[in-house]
Amino acid sequence: MVNKVYSNSISEFAHENGGRVLVLFLLFSLAIYEFLTAGISIFAIICILPIFVPVIYAVFKWQMFTFWTLIFVNYFIQFFNKNHWFPNGVPMSLLNELLEIILLAIAIIDTRKTVQFNRTLNIMHLMLIVWCGFCTLQVLNNTCSLGIDIAGWYTGARLMAFQLLYAFLVFSLFISTPNKLIRYLNIWAWLSLFSAFWTWKQQNIGFTDAENSWLQTVGSTTHIINGGTLIRYFSTFNDAACYGIHAASAAIAFIVISITARIKKDKIFYLITALIVIWQMFASGTRTATFCLIAGFMTFLVLSKSIRIFIPSAIIGGILLCLLMFTQIGDGNQQIRRMRSGFNKDDASANVRDVNQAAIKIYLKDAPWGIGLGANYNNVPANNKFKKLSVIPPDSEYVFIWVHTGIIGISTFLITTIVMFLGACWVVLFKLKSKSLIGVGAGLCSAFVSMQLGGYANQVLMQFPNCLTFYGGLAIVYILPYIEPEWIKLEEKRYAEQEEQKRLKLEKKLAKRV
Repeated sequence: MVNKVYSNSISEFAHENGGRVLVLFLLFSLAIYEFLTAGISIFAIICILPIFVPVIYAVFKWQMFTFWTLIFVNYFIQFFNKNHWFPNGVPMSLLNELLEIILLAIAIIDTRKTVQFNRTLNIMHLMLIVWCGFCTLQVLNNTCSLGIDIAGWYTGARLMAFQLLYAFLVFSLFISTPNKLIRYLNIWAWLSLFSAFWTWKQQNIGFTDAENSWLQTVGSTTHIINGGTLIRYFSTFNDAACYGIHAASAAIAFIVISITARIKKDKIFYLITALIVIWQMFASGTRTATFCLIAGFMTFLVLSKSIRIFIPSAIIGGILLCLLMFTQIGDGNQQIRRMRSGFNKDDASANVRDVNQAAIKIYLKDAPWGIGLGANYNNVPANNKFKKLSVIPPDSEYVFIWVHTGIIGISTFLITTIVMFLGACWVVLFKLKSKSLIGVGAGLCSAFVSMQLGGYANQVLMQFPNCLTFYGGLAIVYILPYIEPEWIKLEEKRYAEQEEQKRLKLEKKLAKRV
């Protein structure tokens, strides 16, 4: 009788779990086979495969958590890398790209429940497809006689083109409600505040061992200047230029959102964030950041569509600019003094860039398609005609694109960038009615212009975290008309709560007087 019950239990277990048992048995067999034939590394990879099952389940169950993880990882990826918190041999961009691909896979699988792909059908998507298509054709570029190098081409193409498309798609699909948009802006603000805090920490407490090692070796020539008396602080970013320009671009977005916000606590929070970020921007010693701030602010004035906002903002901005250009106020601070030197037309570093670009222009006359996305100082032979192009410091993202894709490539990039930006401006100017939402759109457009100017002067546009942040931000502008009705309802609710709190405070104040 016992044997019969036992036999039935085994049979029932096999019936219910036979599939899982079979899969585990096959994985075990494969692991043993690979251990005997390929070694311990492949054996270990196969052994940990079952761990991914609960991970994949969690990713699909908590989709927005995966999205917020991407935002966090993208922002701190350079910080982790500089402090050697990544496993050796793991490409820095792998986790970022993997999360983006997972999110896109989730969106595709989820189309039966929530169809959001119609939101991606816009001019920005079209321009990014054109740019990605051009960069795909670059696989055939053999200017340096290196043959067709698929791996080298893909490395260059995904950083120069495909990551822009990933950013657009992910933001278009996952920032789908007003609450998600508000949460994203708040997270970006808190991340910016953390970078400002880390700058203060570097100034007043010191660098980590890894940061100090980088500063004294690789970064010494560009970050320890004025005879060693001035340090350009880089915060959580890969260098001071990337930090300073991101800070300027983020700050202009927060200023605009603060000016146009209807909710008082939002106004205060974003304004304080912007002021703190701007103050620490000066610690980066990145002179381009000042011009980025000005360009972003001017973009906002054009998009504001309000004389009430335009006149006082233009006056305040003009006064601050005049103080920086024509006075010596703040010259006791070395960082402010360095920022002020950006207005000097005879600046030595600017002259060096002009000389480099003149040399590049001569060589590129014979390379209208550029030297190719896979060509660099490591693989272009010393006797090759275009070797010099692979070793001249580009100093600018635009120059880098020019070198690798030629006059045809940089023209394509400029045209597609201008068109997608103008498309976003059209949305802000003519498709939105809510003033606060217009402010969000204008802020993100202004930040995009600020970052593009930074990319013209420094090689920061495609760096982490800038690419995802600012191309993703422009993608948000295109989906604002879809969420505007819900935004207006949410804002009315928040405003009513704000007024109720104000009324209760007033009643309490009057009651105390009695």
